[in-house]
Amino acid sequence: MSSQPGLHAVSNGPARRPTVAVVLPAYNEAAIIEKSLAVMCGFLKGLEPEYDWEVILVNDGSADDTGALAERFGQDHGRVRVLHHPTNFGMGQALITGFNSCRADYVITMDLDLSFSPEHIPALLERMRATRARIVVASPYARGGRMTQVPWHRQFLSTWANRFLARASESGISSLTGVMRCYDGRFLRSLDLKTPGMGINPEIIYKAMVLQARIEEVPAHLDWSFPSIGGGRRRSKMRILRQISAVMMSGFLFRPVWFFLLPGMALLGFAVYVDIWMFIHFWDQYENMAQYTWFLDRASHAVAAAFREFPHTFTVGLFATTLAVQLLGMGILALQNKKYFEESFHLGTSIYQEMKDEGEHHP
Repeated sequence: MSSQPGLHAVSNGPARRPTVAVVLPAYNEAAIIEKSLAVMCGFLKGLEPEYDWEVILVNDGSADDTGALAERFGQDHGRVRVLHHPTNFGMGQALITGFNSCRADYVITMDLDLSFSPEHIPALLERMRATRARIVVASPYARGGRMTQVPWHRQFLSTWANRFLARASESGISSLTGVMRCYDGRFLRSLDLKTPGMGINPEIIYKAMVLQARIEEVPAHLDWSFPSIGGGRRRSKMRILRQISAVMMSGFLFRPVWFFLLPGMALLGFAVYVDIWMFIHFWDQYENMAQYTWFLDRASHAVAAAFREFPHTFTVGLFATTLAVQLLGMGILALQNKKYFEESFHLGTSIYQEMKDEGEHHP
């Protein structure tokens, strides 16, 4: 870790400038890290009349020279701090490390490749200060947003993933997976974040919604041509199966009913249809069993005869009924667990914040 002081205190004038920390996760970015940091710092210098700032780069166990190059850059730039993970933990853990190490009023998260230009930062800060939001998301899917030279498969998966999560969350936010965001620093540090991978971004939105925090969105330009750093087009690092899995887990976090109750109800409807035919086959055989006078004896032979003639009906009907009941039961449990978690999280966050405030007022 570099020994640079990071944010600088401002003593001239009665008003303190708000502080901004830009958190950049980095993994094997040696080819672009120096140019990206230079562009970032150059842009942030233009905000100094209004904001005090620092850059926190988290080297997430890179196998190339990312860490060494970042340290060298940090030694020459007093507002750049470099943190290191001994191994690759994932983007989520890199962001959590950055969040825990800063005390800024506002926290900006971005990709180091600058696919979202630093020029989005003023719009994010302006919206946050104007609306007193806790989170402001930069979205290429919002009205006025756009994409440039994004590979078609990357764009397709990202678009549908965000549509799915937007529908599941009912948050009104069109981009739940994007990393380009602005956070209220105090609010962000009150969250207990756990996800080590790409699911960290939907997790933050979900927990903010549990706390009824205001979330805003601004249109953004996702640009993979990288004119600012001169690096040409970059290959997508998306791991398709991992990304799909993360999106599905995030969708379950927002709307478990979609994964259990809805399939359970659909399967139950199918099971009822098959079970009706199973009863019809049984009744046909029952009427042909007049030689048996005792009801149970007659019914037993009718079931056996119907099963011999229509075994698939009985097998499918009973299996579908059993599975539907299990899905419905798990759906009810999932909804209960979601409710209990949200209540506990809300209560725990409130207690944590009260204790933190008390500690700040009574050192």
